[in-house]
Amino acid sequence: MGESRISTKVKALRWLRVIHKWIGVPLVVFFLIIGITSILLAWKKKVELLPVTQKSQTENGIWILPSEMVRIGEQEMKKLGKDPEVDRIDIRPDKGVGKVTFKTHFTEVQIDGFTGEVLSIETRHSDWIEKVHDGSIVDFYFQGGEGVKLTYSTLTSLGLIFLGISGFYLWYYPKLIRRWKRV
Repeated sequence: MGESRISTKVKALRWLRVIHKWIGVPLVVFFLIIGITSILLAWKKKVELLPVTQKSQTENGIWILPSEMVRIGEQEMKKLGKDPEVDRIDIRPDKGVGKVTFKTHFTEVQIDGFTGEVLSIETRHSDWIEKVHDGSIVDFYFQGGEGVKLTYSTLTSLGLIFLGISGFYLWYYPKLIRRWKRV
């Protein structure tokens, strides 16, 4: 292979190495955040980042209405001085429990689906970890839409794709150039 073509490839590799470094260095912080939070989310039930689901002591009966669960959850938050605005209810028929979660904080109230008794009030650590993982924690605290989440996810994903492709070339092309020089 001609020396000019090899020289062109070497120059391109040097340029690619500089770009790879300048993209990789700042993004390494975000990759570490995503990696660490991924491990935590994968293990969330094993390391109790999610409150253990309680079980109703009542075997059979008539379920209270979801609106009653919302009312009970709101009351509990008012007692604690927290915002009572409900985000959702997670109903677990096999356990006889409803879990009420809230829009502006990471508290969960578990309510007996038959009696309306409050079984537990705990923090859902997995919820805030998930928001750190996908970047929506900034949107959450600054009442934004999903702008930061979409920007963060898009830039880190594109950075990872670029680093993967450029890393392959930085590994493969020196081997190819050495082979060309031997020919």
